[in-house]
Amino acid sequence: MDSHKTSIFKNFKYDLSASVVVFLVAVPLCLGIALASGAPLFSGVIAGIVGGIIVGLISGSSLGVSGPAAGLAVIVLSAIQELEAFPIFLAAVVVSGIIQILLGISKAGIIGYYFPSSVIKGMLSAIGIIIFLKQIPHAMGYDADPEGDLEFFQPDGENTFSELVNMMNYIQEGALVIFVISMVILILWERPFMKRIKIFQVIQGPLVVVTAGIVINQLFSGSSLYIDQSHMVSLPVAGSFSDFINQFTFFDPTAMIRKDVLILGATIAVVGSLETLLCVEATDKLDPQKRITPTNRELLAQGVGNICSGMVGGLPVTQVIVRSSANIQSGGKSKISAIMHGVLLLISVIAIPQVLNLIPLSSLAAILIVVGYKLAKPSLFKQMYAAGKSEFVPFMVTILGIIFTDLLIGILLGLVVGIFQILYNNFRKPYVVETLESNGTTKLRLELSENLTFLNKASIIETVSHLPDDSEITIDASRSHFIHPDILEILNDFKLNAQYRNIKLVILGLDKEHDNPLKELKKAAKKM
Repeated sequence: MDSHKTSIFKNFKYDLSASVVVFLVAVPLCLGIALASGAPLFSGVIAGIVGGIIVGLISGSSLGVSGPAAGLAVIVLSAIQELEAFPIFLAAVVVSGIIQILLGISKAGIIGYYFPSSVIKGMLSAIGIIIFLKQIPHAMGYDADPEGDLEFFQPDGENTFSELVNMMNYIQEGALVIFVISMVILILWERPFMKRIKIFQVIQGPLVVVTAGIVINQLFSGSSLYIDQSHMVSLPVAGSFSDFINQFTFFDPTAMIRKDVLILGATIAVVGSLETLLCVEATDKLDPQKRITPTNRELLAQGVGNICSGMVGGLPVTQVIVRSSANIQSGGKSKISAIMHGVLLLISVIAIPQVLNLIPLSSLAAILIVVGYKLAKPSLFKQMYAAGKSEFVPFMVTILGIIFTDLLIGILLGLVVGIFQILYNNFRKPYVVETLESNGTTKLRLELSENLTFLNKASIIETVSHLPDDSEITIDASRSHFIHPDILEILNDFKLNAQYRNIKLVILGLDKEHDNPLKELKKAAKKM
């Protein structure tokens, strides 16, 4: 216990520093996701606070950060419109939390481990590219698309690429100047000579960028370069404590038994859990210490978080890769950084919303562009290309799928391609063939692989049906540990067929015991 406390204390300065950066990244994302979801802006802030404090306390993830989910924005938008009452929608969020707790108890967290590494790395790169592309308009002072929107087709009627053309008609010079200065600061902060100076190890570049953005814009006051409120953070401001409390909306518990609410709750639970598990896998890959997050506990944490968020007017929460990667890139060491970012969100909306509303979105765009670049470094593309087609193809399909559709569709496309490659490789490589010519007679030797499943049926049937007549063939199964009954049946049928084709057939190794699930079941049944 004492060593655990010592560890937390030892890393506290790193976690506190990282939490400030995550907090700065989270503020516009919370507001933007709420806007894209058609929900009150404060609901996004609530989800950010709950995701940081509640989920952070329960979660076993060392570096994962939770908050409102961009991947659920479309579902939330249509649900709020259909249900026509926000408290009824909140009841569905509470239901989703209950379902997630049940998923955690039933150990459904293992699902995340079935996604190949190439798809997870593709997801990280795609999100990095999307962040980069989506932030360019904000850097230019054009903020028609809400922060946190990761969809290809945007609420403003544009798409990710057409927005880059459209923004050219709306460039705001002051925002562009602040963005350029912000980028210069962030690039300098990454230089080795800056990192050797002790004070710059403590003060994070993004904090300097935000401060500089506020100061520079105030200096622009009265000139054409001044950035007005429409291009800055827009946290809801409460005039008093009672006004602050009135910003919370409470769920309708009577709606929890409605069929449409139950269906929506199940949808949010399934989609949110899948997004969380994928982000957990991605965050663990980014973790310098390569710690492994207990996924079932994560589902429990997300479930409790969604119950709490839904009860007081918050959006659904998931673990999110943008905040998690910002946490890692900023030097976060433990879950304290995630919890502290939630605390900072809570303090800021109570005490200093007016100050935060002075932050130009172009300053935050610079921070997020750096985060996006680090997620999609060119070196990663070179590494995946060098790994071969089996890794590079699903990687690229995932990236293109996410960029041109959305997160889940892109991941599923990458997964399908990955599975197809497995099937194709099984079709092609269930055996090794050796061919010999002796005295005008063709001699073939087929050495079967260690494991032959029903997936190899097509290849085996295709091969034996095209083996030449009037030949000598040896099929060697001595190295095989598992042969599916379907494969054994094909070999037995070929043994009979060979007699009619003047094929001298020898089959080796079938007399030994192979791992056979049917035999194991029969043995188990006899013992009962």
